[in-house]
Amino acid sequence: MTQEHTEHVGAKAWSHSHAPETVEFTPEFWDDRYRSAEQIWSGEANPHLVTVATDLAPATALDVGSGEGADAIWLASRGWNVTGIDISQVALDRAAARAVEAGADIAGRITWQQADVLSWEPPKAQFDLVSAQFMHLPPATLATLHAELAAAVRPGGTLLIVGHHPSDLETSVGRRHLHDLMFTADQIAATLDATGWQIVATTPERSILDPDGQLITIHDAVVRAVRRH
Repeated sequence: MTQEHTEHVGAKAWSHSHAPETVEFTPEFWDDRYRSAEQIWSGEANPHLVTVATDLAPATALDVGSGEGADAIWLASRGWNVTGIDISQVALDRAAARAVEAGADIAGRITWQQADVLSWEPPKAQFDLVSAQFMHLPPATLATLHAELAAAVRPGGTLLIVGHHPSDLETSVGRRHLHDLMFTADQIAATLDATGWQIVATTPERSILDPDGQLITIHDAVVRAVRRH
């Protein structure tokens, strides 16, 4: 049985028991969210990232919406040089402290950067792995972000986009506040030029506990794309 790990709404995620009626895409909103508890997420790396990155040679990675740093720390522990981007400075400070706790060699391989993905643009063709885990934004904004993330991938590099599948709205998991922000893997894959990418779009299922403690099955939208040389 797996639990939910790091999920992002805009630049961050909200736990099932604290899901807001509305989500604001501002630093103040997410700083307040992180100040509300000493730890919001499990501290474990997102499972789809682990699956993909385990098979890759460590190089340079961009973790978009890095939250409390679990994904970036996991990558750095495996030898990656990581840039972690987040809208919340509170989250970044917490992530940096946890990286130091993990070891100086790990902390030394991570650069933390505060940035608002609504206006931020990553450097072009600079990363061997670009990961966006559960980034849920309005469709037009999300399409712009995904195009910029794709442009940040070097030839031979990997783009990994993971989100909540719309079928989750039929479960009791408590994501009604995301109803306009969910997407399918095929929708994301269709935005990439197949002549320039090797694309695998899947909808894997996993089991989690809903807010009432009942075991349910949910589905993720996962796109793994490798830029052709």
